[in-house]
Amino acid sequence: MRVSKENHRQKLGREGEKLARKYLTRQGYKHIESNYLIGEGEIDLIMREGRTIVFVEVKTRQSEDFVAGECLVHYAKQRHMAAAARQFIQTHQLHEYPCRFDAVIIITPEGQKPVVRHERNIFTPRF
Repeated sequence: MRVSKENHRQKLGREGEKLARKYLTRQGYKHIESNYLIGEGEIDLIMREGRTIVFVEVKTRQSEDFVAGECLVHYAKQRHMAAAARQFIQTHQLHEYPCRFDAVIIITPEGQKPVVRHERNIFTPRF
């Protein structure tokens, strides 16, 4: 049986999110929530680094071609992430905590160990 392209992409994305969470946890981040969805906005991972709430977009690629996180998270996605983050902050009454938006890029070349790139503060939303 052949796996559809969409199923392959979804599986690759899920695996990337697991690797990103594991990587960030090893870096000392605390996991708050995964796949936070509200309206059109989704945030792959919500983590905490010290007092800072970190909203993380995870991008998983099979190609080793490097693309900066800020290029992978286009303006419309930034708006959706910011809206979801705003809702999360309001719902959990976290207004007094600083926040930032990061990207974790997972490169999974076939037959090789995955490479993780963490880019901090890829955009600054207007709340």
